[in-house]
Amino acid sequence: MASKMLHFCFLIFFFLSYGILIPIKCLGNTCLPKEHVALFVFGDSLFDVGNNNYINTTGSQANYSPYGETFFNYPTGRFSNGRVIPDFVAEYAKLPLLQPYLFPGNQQYVNGINFASAGAGALVETNQGLVIGLKTQLTYLKNVKKILRQRHGDKETTTLLSKAVYLINIGFDDYLQENSSLYTHQKYVSMVVGNLTTVIKGIYDLGGRKFGIINQPSLGCFPTIKAYVNGTKLGSCLEEFSAIAEVHNTMLSVELQKLKKQIKGFKYSYFNLFDLSFEVINNPSKFGLKEGGVACCGSGPYKGYFSCGGKREVKDYDLCKNPSDYVFFDSVHPTESASKIFSQFMWSGNQSITGPYNLKSLFEE
Repeated sequence: MASKMLHFCFLIFFFLSYGILIPIKCLGNTCLPKEHVALFVFGDSLFDVGNNNYINTTGSQANYSPYGETFFNYPTGRFSNGRVIPDFVAEYAKLPLLQPYLFPGNQQYVNGINFASAGAGALVETNQGLVIGLKTQLTYLKNVKKILRQRHGDKETTTLLSKAVYLINIGFDDYLQENSSLYTHQKYVSMVVGNLTTVIKGIYDLGGRKFGIINQPSLGCFPTIKAYVNGTKLGSCLEEFSAIAEVHNTMLSVELQKLKKQIKGFKYSYFNLFDLSFEVINNPSKFGLKEGGVACCGSGPYKGYFSCGGKREVKDYDLCKNPSDYVFFDSVHPTESASKIFSQFMWSGNQSITGPYNLKSLFEE
């Protein structure tokens, strides 16, 4: 009788010191608050928490110093001095830090999992063979669903997946590919957004209903772009390199609105990282930061050469004394401080920055 109880969903009540009775839901040996909402993360290096530690790749890993040293005191595989955006979102949602899917341990999945892989794109061809592409990340979710069904049954798995939030950031690495120049902006973007939309539909078919989607940032403001294009010239953002991001963002917004009309129960938060990143980079003091145009770790103009840690083609690099003052940790990726700013707006921002839902309202739905 006791063993059967572990395989069925049931409610118990836990008495807190405040004298409040909180309903608890049990899945197997794991007991969770009744309103528990999991988080599943898809994407690239902005979201990767260490999946690339476990694949054979070059140039797309951050499992060495000085990455990770500010918060974790050791490199975790995150392209940051500390935490990245999904870590903060998990914290706001009262979830533990999500492990990378490929972490070689016993995964429970009831809180969600992180599939993101540095260098990944929406297109299969993007860094193919060196990263975990978006479509492969979708197959990982299929595997997770299968395991959840085996452990907890169809009903509880369906409930967990339908209440979960699916956080996605993809496209940056697609637009860095040389073959992107073979197409018009409109054609290439339609390929990227088309693949992203297909994966969103795939998640929906697996039971997902609530999505957090991030648009492309202001690419022309990144130290790596300014270093290789502007050279040693001091200057502001390069608008021509943000143009493809703007095309992507417009097209993605339209496609999400179509999905809302086409598929039942589809809810989403579309976060305007483009405008916010431009503002944070160009006016860092408004957000409690000091330096937006130069990276903390790297070499060359703006520290825009991707050499942080000295493990890539360029070995020399300089490291700033206080990463928390900077927007960029290396030539591409935000510091923990900047990631926290972005995640706060994602979580509770108003309609001018994220809509039609923010992440907080999605988790409460």
